[in-house]
Parts: sequence; C-alpha cells; structure tokens
Amino acid sequence: MSDELLRRLRRFNTDYFPQYQAQFKDLVVQGQHPTTLFIGCSDSRLVPYMLTGAGPGELFMVRNVGAFVPPYDGSSGLHGTAAAIEYAVLALHVQHIIVCGHSHCGGIRALYGEVPAEATNLKSWLELGREATLPVQLSDEALRRTEERSVVLQLERLMDYPMVRSRVEAGQIALHGWHCVIEAGEVNVFDVNLGRFVPASSAEHSGTGPYRAHAEDPGALFNEINDAWAPRT
Repeated sequence: MSDELLRRLRRFNTDYFPQYQAQFKDLVVQGQHPTTLFIGCSDSRLVPYMLTGAGPGELFMVRNVGAFVPPYDGSSGLHGTAAAIEYAVLALHVQHIIVCGHSHCGGIRALYGEVPAEATNLKSWLELGREATLPVQLSDEALRRTEERSVVLQLERLMDYPMVRSRVEAGQIALHGWHCVIEAGEVNVFDVNLGRFVPASSAEHSGTGPYRAHAEDPGALFNEINDAWAPRT
C-alpha cells in the first residue's frame, strides 16, 4: 500500500514550510495572537483557511460534528469545544467568533433520521442541534433551513457564556454566523437586523448577531429560536 500521507508530510517540509519558516519562527518566539475563533463543522469540504484567506497564526479553530456549541452549564459533560471557547476569549482575547455551518451537512441531516446504535456519543452530541429542526418531512429546503437555524442557535448558546456575553455587550467581541454553500462557493452571513442570511457577495458586513445592541423590536429575530440572548436592561 502506498503511503500518501508520508509523501504529503515530506512535501510540507520541503515545499511549503520554507516559504513560511520565518513566520512560524516568529509565532513561536512571540506566541500566537489570533484575532478570530472559528467554530466549524468537521466536514472535510469546509476549508476555513480557504474561506477566510487566513495564514498561520490567524485563526483559532474548533471543529466538531455540526459546528455545535455545548451549554455553558456543563450539562452535556466535559467537552473540548467549551474549553476552547473559554481559552480563546480569556487567554487569546479574540475579537471575533464565527460559527460556520454548511450545505449538505450530514450532522444536521442525522437529526431527521436514525443514528447507528454503536454511535452513542454521536447520538448524544446531535441533541445540541435538536432545537433547530423543523416539524416537516426532510427536503432540500428543510435541510438548508435547519442548517441556518442551527448556526443561529449556536450563536445564541454562545451568549450564555458569561465571558462571551460581557465582551459582546462591551463591543470587544463580534459574533458572526456563516452558512457555506459548498456547491456555489458562496458564504451566506447572518444579518441580525434583517433576521436572515445574506450572500457575502452582496452583504454590507461579515455577519452580525444574534446580538442587536440597539434593538427596536425586542421580539424573536429568527423564526422560533428564542430571544434569551437579548441585551440585559
């Protein structure tokens, strides 16, 4: 059996690394200072560095099935995603947090179907997206809508993290909800003021919400997803 992984490792060392050697050395000496926490689905078709044009040291990344955010209260047990959020905010002082879902997401689709009996951890994990599902038969439209709703749900859950909420309210962190349409090469960004996703190619910003600092309408902003995130008064 050919060892393609070994060939790729060697190619990194001989072809790629020399171009960025000085940058990697500086990142070791000066330490990492990423400005963005990227919470994305583990799907191999979602490539954060290609989407953002980021280089080494620019993104602090967390990837899991569905791009889900566990509850702050720890009710879902120990999890690396929650630890990474705390580290990114408290130690790295990131200025942006992106939650990025995508089209044709297997994790979201699984919410409407059966999970293999042996996948006990997966079954439990998928419950973090349950609130985003719709009471309809699964279709392409329902899947896309659920994917988008799940992104907003995770953003709302981020607002339950005290260190995130306080910095969002202080204007020190911006939350961004993205939905990558893989087959179109387009990323739709959530606009909290419009209450919907807008193609990045025509959007006025890289996404807002679900926090609206100067809300005129205190009601729900995105379908039935609740407004528990709303600014304190």
